[in-house]
Amino acid sequence: MLIRLGYEIAIDCVAATPVISLLDIHRDRQPDIKRQTRVLTSPSVPTTVYHDLHGNACRRFTAPAGGFRILYDAVVEDSGEPDEVNTLARELPVAELPDDVLGYLLGSRYCETDHLSNLAWQHFGHLPSGWARVQAIVDYVHNRLSFGYGYARSTRTAAQAHEERVGVCRDFAHLAITLCRCMNIPARYVNGYLGDIGVPVDPAPMDFSAWMEVFLDGKWYTFDPRHNVPRIGRVVIARGRDATDVPLLHSFGSHRLSLFKVWTYEQESNLFNPPHHGIDRTVSAQMLA
Repeated sequence: MLIRLGYEIAIDCVAATPVISLLDIHRDRQPDIKRQTRVLTSPSVPTTVYHDLHGNACRRFTAPAGGFRILYDAVVEDSGEPDEVNTLARELPVAELPDDVLGYLLGSRYCETDHLSNLAWQHFGHLPSGWARVQAIVDYVHNRLSFGYGYARSTRTAAQAHEERVGVCRDFAHLAITLCRCMNIPARYVNGYLGDIGVPVDPAPMDFSAWMEVFLDGKWYTFDPRHNVPRIGRVVIARGRDATDVPLLHSFGSHRLSLFKVWTYEQESNLFNPPHHGIDRTVSAQMLA
């Protein structure tokens, strides 16, 4: 299938402000891009791209004083298959994990394993290891937290989400990641595009989404604590230990978010017509943290 996706984001800056954006499609999915615009800025400014320690494309630019927009639009080919499910996937002992996976066992800014370790072992220590245990963790988080855009708070940690029992998709992901790490199961944070493909259309304005990947049986598998069902059409933007590593926009100075528009939908042909699913949504700057 073909997926049309993109974004338009506008910020206001009091003075010229250096910015790093993590909004480029991850290099794993670059071969699937069939058509795309350049990353357009208004006013036009020079941009450069580098890759961080997690392999994410990071775009550097300086937003001038006043209003500034960044826009991107693309058509991506997708298999149309839902997230892979392998109920036989087993946990690997820590001693057998690859070196580059070990970092995803450790606590991080939003994933305080020290606060939730006892709770994790009490709830999940007696369960069969492997896929069944991870799914039990995802079920627990899905049922524990209530979702709502109004619950967004950029400083909420996994332990706080567990206590408050509310959050947005990043909070669901942080809590499930933390509980997995407490059980010595590597887990990492992912953000990207996820349209309403194969599911009823969500009446809320489109947004970027966050989920997690868990390392079982030598490979990374996708789990989504917020939706808790296999979904079609995920397009990864960035991966990291938690949201700290993958902010959509990180400014080195203050800015105000004035426009936030995202579109992701199945396109029935390869025509590159203007997007029709983008909906304006003005939100606070913390939604981009």
